[in-house]
Amino acid sequence: MTNAPSDEASATFKAFLKTYRVRADLTQEELAEGSGVSVRAISDMERGVAKSPQRRTIEALATPLALTDEELTQLQKIAKQGRVQPAITVSAAPAGIYDPPLVGALPPDLDDLTGRERDLDALRALTDDLRGSHRRSGHVAVLSGPPGTGKTSLAVRTAHDLADDFPDGQLFLKLRGMSSEPNDPADVLHLILRSLGVDAVQVPAELEHRASLCRSLLKDRATLIVLDDAANEAQVRPLLVGGQRCLTVVTSRQMLVGLERAGRLTLDVLEQHDAVALLASIVGPSRVAQERAAAIELVELCGRLPLALRIAGNRLASRPSWPLSRLTDQLRDRDRRLTTLTAGDLDVRSVFDLSYRQLSPTAAAAFRRLSLVPAADFSDAAAMTLIEAPEEDVAVYLEELVDASLLQTSQDVGRYQFHDLLRVFATERLAQEEPPEAIEAAEGRLDRWLVRTATAAGRYFQPSGELTAPPVPTWSFDGPAGAGRWLEVETKNWFAALKRVAARGDHRQVIDLAEAMHWYSEIGGAAATWHGVFDLALKSALAIGSKRDEAVQRNFLSWVLSTLIGRVDDAVRMAEQALAVALEVGDLREQGWAKIYLLSARLRGGDLPDPPDLFDDLVALFDAAGYPLGLHLARASRATHWSANGRFAEAAAEFETCVHYFRRPCDGPRTLVDDTNYAYLLLRSAQNLAALGELDDALGQGEEALDLFRAHGATMGQARALQAGGRFLRRRGDHANARDRLSEALALFERIGHPQSQVDTLCELASLSDEAGDPVSARGERERALSLCDSLGSAEATKLRERLTTERLNAS
Repeated sequence: MTNAPSDEASATFKAFLKTYRVRADLTQEELAEGSGVSVRAISDMERGVAKSPQRRTIEALATPLALTDEELTQLQKIAKQGRVQPAITVSAAPAGIYDPPLVGALPPDLDDLTGRERDLDALRALTDDLRGSHRRSGHVAVLSGPPGTGKTSLAVRTAHDLADDFPDGQLFLKLRGMSSEPNDPADVLHLILRSLGVDAVQVPAELEHRASLCRSLLKDRATLIVLDDAANEAQVRPLLVGGQRCLTVVTSRQMLVGLERAGRLTLDVLEQHDAVALLASIVGPSRVAQERAAAIELVELCGRLPLALRIAGNRLASRPSWPLSRLTDQLRDRDRRLTTLTAGDLDVRSVFDLSYRQLSPTAAAAFRRLSLVPAADFSDAAAMTLIEAPEEDVAVYLEELVDASLLQTSQDVGRYQFHDLLRVFATERLAQEEPPEAIEAAEGRLDRWLVRTATAAGRYFQPSGELTAPPVPTWSFDGPAGAGRWLEVETKNWFAALKRVAARGDHRQVIDLAEAMHWYSEIGGAAATWHGVFDLALKSALAIGSKRDEAVQRNFLSWVLSTLIGRVDDAVRMAEQALAVALEVGDLREQGWAKIYLLSARLRGGDLPDPPDLFDDLVALFDAAGYPLGLHLARASRATHWSANGRFAEAAAEFETCVHYFRRPCDGPRTLVDDTNYAYLLLRSAQNLAALGELDDALGQGEEALDLFRAHGATMGQARALQAGGRFLRRRGDHANARDRLSEALALFERIGHPQSQVDTLCELASLSDEAGDPVSARGERERALSLCDSLGSAEATKLRERLTTERLNAS
């Protein structure tokens, strides 16, 4: 039996392997058959081409070679010594210049790579699929994403983590796709062949011949190939030479959609907790823990972009005396944010600029002008307004930006998103490359389109008796559902555009939008939005001296202040001012609305009006104005007043008359507002029925109202119906379902920002907890209610504090 080489220090792995194979009386083919390692791999190891196979390869050879434990350990040790430089990094020279391959270690891994676990798992899954596969070619994975998201870092981590799965080595190839002269595929193939042991004189001249030879050499090898920073499909396609046991990972800012049969991973910014963890790993956990709020703001100002976070972290790490808030203060300045995000040779702006310079001229112009959209999320129709090009051309430019990872597609078809820092960069390019008059003109077109379209959308929500044909906008809606969806998705954009239109003095556009939104404001949107809309419109009405419009907008504001915000005192004053203006111009309808909002606010504040004939005057006003909708809303208000004063039977009869009116078929098509007006009336009637002790009928009307609100997505209505249903169920003794309804109502009131209703619902929940014998929950619910009192007007807050304090004392 042949002995192993005795001098371990001087022995090479190839000598040991051949000695053990001869000792076992095996040919290379027999060893391959017994171990599952390819003949080519065994040949490469014995010839010294593969000097440091991975552990699992050696373990596979151990059984057919009949190695002892000591021999196996010795062989693994020698292989490990040869694995000091486990990968080949190849940097191709510019076309026409031969540069010997740079043979060295794989780029170092990052200890603090954070938030990429799912992507690593996906790449591991591709590797697992290679084992025992009958594929004719290896896997290809394309890592794309905006500049600065860490594509190369992920590829390097993958190569390090999966080293044992690719015993025949790794090739790390820098393609320089973002440079002015990306590496030529033929030169890259030349260097791959040299790294695989092919003599320079034997490298074929033709591109196809080089690729063919690479495929032949890699056919049976398990090799991981990283093609870093690819320019396009044309550069990558000739380099896909891996055999069926190979994994090729391509990183590129381009999505490379033309590559066939490639798996795709699109990297995005980090989740907030991962971004904070990355910052902590650079500057130290203690600094982040001491300034947690500043750290969260900092990572958001960095857009949670890994590159920006590393730059910010490096700056802070080099200035240990700085508080995090100092850098956060600097980053708040949008005009200097990208300049602040510079540390040595790391520079966010220059990284973005590399991608920007690759764009076609029109796509670059689109990128710049899209920064004028107020929100980061926008539609292709908005882009069309800015670019002034046919729809089909705009689609091409937007897709070019998406392919370049300078825009992202949204979940909604036809919508796109800007990364925060890329939007800042686009704003810089716009200011530097386009004249002020062109910017102003583009912004004006966008604002007019947004306001005009929002006005048209709002008019879909008028009652059937007031329905007017909306003007044809540059956007088509699929009825009220489509209009409502557009208004919701585009809220930030059309509201910001309205502010800019108001600032430019286009007051009629502002007033028209506000009037169109009146009925929709009862269905969707946040309280702050509607207060802002009607406040702008009031200022516009005052600016043009329109008394009628002033009365209308004061009425709308009174409703918002009372119903949505809970500032009853302010609502009363606003309604009184609206009434005075309406009386001045003799507008009976607006006088009627002013009295409705005035009485409603007083009722909400617990100030029952006296004398009761005020409601009769209100009914008479709408009757004289020939306004049946207002007439029946006034009668419903009168019924509500009677109910509040204990006249439940009279109120029930009045409510029944109003229910009959709103339930009737309309002259035209029934609208969403017809249904919501009817649903609100049902709620008031249900509360009166509950006061009469007719809980089953009250629950029935409440459920009918809830179904209508849900059918039309009326959030405020749903919350009020759930709140009322919870009260009815509590009175009936069904505590479990009552708590479910009240908790759901509270969540909706929190979402739309209605503190008064949150307090009312929390008080109801506290009483429910008292009845259930749960004083701890009751105390917590009342404490939460007390904490909300400061957001209400002073009078309301005082009353609520007194009420809650009394309830808390009684409960204790």
